[in-house]
Amino acid sequence: MSVLVNEISGVAGVLGGVESLFGTLRESGGAAEERGRVSDESVELLEGAGVFRLAVPRRFGGLGAPVADQVAVLGEIARADSAAGWVSMIWVSSAWVPGLFPVEAQEEVYAGGSVRVSTGFTPSGTLTHTGDGDEFVLEGSWKWMSGCRGADWALLAALRTGQDGDVVPSVALVPSSAFSIADDWSASSGAGTGSSTVTVTGARVPGHRVLPLAAVLAGGEYAFVPFFMAQGAAAYIGMAKGALGRFLERLPGRGVTYTSWTDQSRSPLTQVQVAVAANKIEAADALQERWLRRLQEHADARTQPGVEERAAARGRAAYAIRLAREAVDILFDAAGASVILKDEPLQRFHRDIQGLALHGLFAFDANQEVHGRSLVGLAPETPFL
Repeated sequence: MSVLVNEISGVAGVLGGVESLFGTLRESGGAAEERGRVSDESVELLEGAGVFRLAVPRRFGGLGAPVADQVAVLGEIARADSAAGWVSMIWVSSAWVPGLFPVEAQEEVYAGGSVRVSTGFTPSGTLTHTGDGDEFVLEGSWKWMSGCRGADWALLAALRTGQDGDVVPSVALVPSSAFSIADDWSASSGAGTGSSTVTVTGARVPGHRVLPLAAVLAGGEYAFVPFFMAQGAAAYIGMAKGALGRFLERLPGRGVTYTSWTDQSRSPLTQVQVAVAANKIEAADALQERWLRRLQEHADARTQPGVEERAAARGRAAYAIRLAREAVDILFDAAGASVILKDEPLQRFHRDIQGLALHGLFAFDANQEVHGRSLVGLAPETPFL
């Protein structure tokens, strides 16, 4: 995406650091698949580049970067490797959420100026008041926890039972020491994301680290769901850019088997395919850039987008993701049979974007329905706005 990186914020240095890691991150992609998680070495390199300071408030030593700058960095990571890009997106897009909690919780989470936060927003746990002051006991398991290995903290949704017996969907903020991680992640797409199941048993959570889920979704500086949709779209668009770059990298010296074309780049079919793919990515970027500008305008004005804007954010982000996925499909089909070899990064981009596009919050049809209902004057019928 063509964005003006804020030199004062230090994001230019982060972006440059990530760009310098391109070859290393891409090379590590195959091993991450075999291991089922992004390597500690890659995480340390991204940490050293300052990636996990992006969303941390400046008063705690973070960068407090504008959303467009965060997206630029995350897209660059995903351009190198889809798993590293996806996990970084989860960690960074969730790292500002502790800022919605009381100051005491913020001081705990942001103490180091850099933080990695994993999320489980399906309320598959329980929070029970202990009867001993403002404290709860958290129990439950959460599946599909991308980046749980390597996270410092986790945001876990649970049903909270208050002293009056009322049940309120809530979010608990817990350190990584509070949960165990199952060795149950084996997938054909996103294999390197380490999206395992985490379990919490009898963890005591102080009240300052518990918020109603509705308060989290309402957001603070940013509206949570539109912000998360923008960050997520950046990962998919980055994958598409990585696939395009790899396709062009492979072209020199390649012919088209069983045809007279000894140089694929001279084939009109290939020229059309690569142009259509490139323009789908450009269109996805344009959709994203327009929304990022609007999201930042709200943040700067300390206002919140209305229901119609929130619904549009879901629809447009999902449409950008569909365009990115279609671009990768075209490039994969044009790449020839050798693209299926496991050491070829292009096939990994293809498998990962196909599978990750099925994520419930980024699914195309569901998001177009939410957007469409708003356009025709109906309620979106979802709290995830």
